[in-house]
Amino acid sequence: MVNEVDKNLHNVISILKYPVISDKTTRLLETNKYTFMVDRRANKVTIKKVIEYVFDVNVTNVNTLMTPKKKRTVGRFSGYLSQYKKAIVTLKDGDKINLFPDM
Repeated sequence: MVNEVDKNLHNVISILKYPVISDKTTRLLETNKYTFMVDRRANKVTIKKVIEYVFDVNVTNVNTLMTPKKKRTVGRFSGYLSQYKKAIVTLKDGDKINLFPDM
């Protein structure tokens, strides 16, 4: 039973790939919006539940968009990079996600 719970929890958390840190997303932090790369098969409801579970915050809105495929050539290999979905998550006033922990 414990192994099933651990596997399910791992699958749920693996939906989140990584937070996006750029100039634009840093400006969005001022309006309480956080940007994450997520699995391309995830929908808005699952993204909302995972963010609320992992970071213990209240999510008010989730906007998603598909990033375009990028062609990559390495040596003789030519192909496309994997395609991720970008999720912009708006949190309730007063909630924050600490993306930059104190060192």
